[in-house]
Amino acid sequence: MNLPKVIADLVKAQDDFDSTAYANCFTETAVVFDERKTYTGKAEIKNWIAKANKEYQVTMKPLEYLETEQRLKAEITGTFPGSPLVLTYHYEFKGELIQSLEIV
Repeated sequence: MNLPKVIADLVKAQDDFDSTAYANCFTETAVVFDERKTYTGKAEIKNWIAKANKEYQVTMKPLEYLETEQRLKAEITGTFPGSPLVLTYHYEFKGELIQSLEIV
């Protein structure tokens, strides 16, 4: 699968439980929408993913990327109820970084 570099970097950071590398995939003013909550800016995104990594130890397996829709389907596995799940990640980019991410 041919993923944009920033998404490949995000998946690697997630699988390595590296919250700093994960946050570095986003712009300074990026927004993440996940589980009916909103996280704004790199610092908040880093804190959110660090907490999620500690609590759920989630890894991602990309299944399908639709470039025209900037959408990734991925199987996530971790220590949460219902694992594994298939989620859809909707991206908006600004330059080489992620400006917006909605996880559904």
